[in-house]
Amino acid sequence: MQSIRSVLFTAAAITITLVAFVFTASLALALAGIAAVVAIGSAIAAKLNPRPIHASTRAGARPAGVPPREMRIWNDGRGTIIDL
Repeated sequence: MQSIRSVLFTAAAITITLVAFVFTASLALALAGIAAVVAIGSAIAAKLNPRPIHASTRAGARPAGVPPREMRIWNDGRGTIIDL
């Protein structure tokens, strides 16, 4: 009787351990899949954002001997910046 009880307890312990291992592995796999989907979505969203456009123009006429200054204008996606 003791031998049968010992075998059943051992089988139950092994079964519980295997169930816990499968549950943990499936949970880790699900979390890895969710992280992969979020990373791919972030990469696609970053590619769809427009890049800043750089434009430059020259200032008007200057007196003799004064070098022309370049006025820089660009849009960084949050607003237009004018550098005089």
